[in-house]
Amino acid sequence: MTLDQVAQRGLVLLGCGKMGSAMLAGWLEGGLPPASVHVMTPNPSDWLKGTGVHINGAVPLDAAIALLAVKPQKMAEALPRLAPLGGGATLFLSVAAGLTLARYEAMLGAGTPVVRAMPNTPSAVGRGITALVANSQVTEADMQLAEALLSAVGDTVRLEHEDQMDTVSAISGCGPAYVFHLIEALAEAGVAEGLSPDLAMRLARATITGAGELAHQSPDDARQLRVNVTSPGGMTAAGLAVLMQDLPDLIHRTVRAAAERGRELGA
Repeated sequence: MTLDQVAQRGLVLLGCGKMGSAMLAGWLEGGLPPASVHVMTPNPSDWLKGTGVHINGAVPLDAAIALLAVKPQKMAEALPRLAPLGGGATLFLSVAAGLTLARYEAMLGAGTPVVRAMPNTPSAVGRGITALVANSQVTEADMQLAEALLSAVGDTVRLEHEDQMDTVSAISGCGPAYVFHLIEALAEAGVAEGLSPDLAMRLARATITGAGELAHQSPDDARQLRVNVTSPGGMTAAGLAVLMQDLPDLIHRTVRAAAERGRELGA
């Protein structure tokens, strides 16, 4: 299935909050005709109303794809509206956390092709990364279509098994919160060492975002980038001597705790 076929048969977007809006904006900027998009959302924003897409109307029963972007706790209530699309003709692509492929198959029918995806919050600025895994009904062409749609908000990776999703979520899904907390901690350390709160936060934010962009653009891996900025016997080396004593184990325990919680929520 191609994007041209999506334009012809239609795309259904269930939920249009921050993630749904970010994806929709990317699709429209990429040339998807607004008239081919059917959005179902209880509180359409002024931005959505101005896009030219169909809002809360009848959806095409032969839609090429239905993208599920409602919160997980709302899925059982919202998804039955799309049950007539289940059974095989429509590809379902979910970005809701925690809900397994088996649960979607139970709600939509065992013959329904379903791709489960886990984007992260940097998707809101086009710098996300999304992990995908599919059930046995999904073809290679379906996967390529899902990747093409999700590339509107960043990079994509494929998983070999669905049970990898909790670990992926603990890293890339939860990871932005870890980074934001690092910004907080750096800023607090700056204040403790005599800087004003505004200056310390400005330095911390710029340092983390700048280092992230350098890691994104540089051909060097993270280890080499660390080495590049660390002069033997210098200030960075002194700081790293403290940080590297505890940080690796702390990060391991952090990711493990998040992944275990994900498995509990999906049980």
